[in-house]
Amino acid sequence: MTTETPASEDLLRRLAPQVLGALVRRYGHFDTAEDAVQEALLAAARQWPEEGSPDNPRGWLIRVASRRLTDQLRSEEARRRREETAAALTPRDEFVAPPPGESRAPAEDDTLALLFLCCHAELAPAARIALTLRAVGGLTTAEIARAFLVPEATMAQRISRAKRRIKTSGAPFGIPHDGRDQDQPPDQPHDQDQDRDQARHQAPEHAGRLADVLQVLYLIFNEGYTATSGRDLQRADLAVEAIRLTRAVHARLPADGEVAGLLALMLLTDARRASRTAPDGSLIPLAEQDRTRWDRAAITEGVALVSEALTHTRLGPYQLRAAIAAVHDEAASDEETDWAEILALYEVLIRLVPGPVERLGHAVAVAMVHGPRQALTLLAALEEDDRLAGHHRLEAVRAHLLEMAGDRAAARAAYAKAAGLTLSVPERRYLQFRAARITD
Repeated sequence: MTTETPASEDLLRRLAPQVLGALVRRYGHFDTAEDAVQEALLAAARQWPEEGSPDNPRGWLIRVASRRLTDQLRSEEARRRREETAAALTPRDEFVAPPPGESRAPAEDDTLALLFLCCHAELAPAARIALTLRAVGGLTTAEIARAFLVPEATMAQRISRAKRRIKTSGAPFGIPHDGRDQDQPPDQPHDQDQDRDQARHQAPEHAGRLADVLQVLYLIFNEGYTATSGRDLQRADLAVEAIRLTRAVHARLPADGEVAGLLALMLLTDARRASRTAPDGSLIPLAEQDRTRWDRAAITEGVALVSEALTHTRLGPYQLRAAIAAVHDEAASDEETDWAEILALYEVLIRLVPGPVERLGHAVAVAMVHGPRQALTLLAALEEDDRLAGHHRLEAVRAHLLEMAGDRAAARAAYAKAAGLTLSVPERRYLQFRAARITD
């Protein structure tokens, strides 16, 4: 044991999906395994601050969770037939893998396999995403509910039903591949045209699971990049984990344009992380950020990814979002941003995905090209979308447009209203500051 480094909430959240993946691979029993992992995390939270964190935190958690799981399985089987206990503790044939011992290296594939398991076709799309955010992303039920704009109780029921369905479905624990010969090493040259053709004609079930996996990763990243609640604007651990998992999916499906687009979008967005907050933690808007602090290596990689995807694959929403992010990142200053190009990209995006968030972004681009009054007309139509009811982002955009239009009193009121709706302390303070600085 080491006493210098106490267990942290971030460490436990990062290890939780790896531990859950190891247990599910070894034993199956998704819902029971999750309960065992939660008990192990609670034990770590109690013991590590007093006794010191172990040299191998992941192995410690796997060992404790495995004991809890096997104890529970023994208890359940004893109520049925004693002679079935040993069989119940034996790994199922489809979960063949080395025992999850302490000597095993952190298994990225276990987490990725867990991600695809949660997005199985037996589950409704909304349930797949919610369960994955809970099991893999480490988000709380309240955070997931806010991301989906639904009540917390509704989300809790959705997650519970999804876990029950996973238990009864017999869903396999594994990762879809891109159709390449599995005996061929990943780094061996191969026919990219063949890969792209396979990506276009992948099975509908595979495509559906992949779409949900990408949406889940996007939601996890968004929660990390701009936390929906709390005292910190960003949760870097979630953003980094989302990028790591998306890289893993991209390595498995290198010919999929939307996977590449999502990875590019994350890199291009996360590249601005260091410049988004002041030393006191306050929010710095994009227009005022110090662009010399942006991560140029991430921008270069992101631009290359999205350029390749746009050139060689079918156009998709993540590629378009990444292209918009690239226009922002490649501008030397806010004044040099090519808003006409951004508007053109948004107009294609809202034809593919006419969601409220996309239409909000489109309205901002319209304001920058054609003026705020035209954008405010678009915003009025968005008020009828129930998904934005009571959401601070609509009021924040409205306030910005009203300020651009010179309607200072209305802008001040809208900023104040938006500040009252957000649960993020940095965002609330920023909106309050914008309201306070407006004078008649």
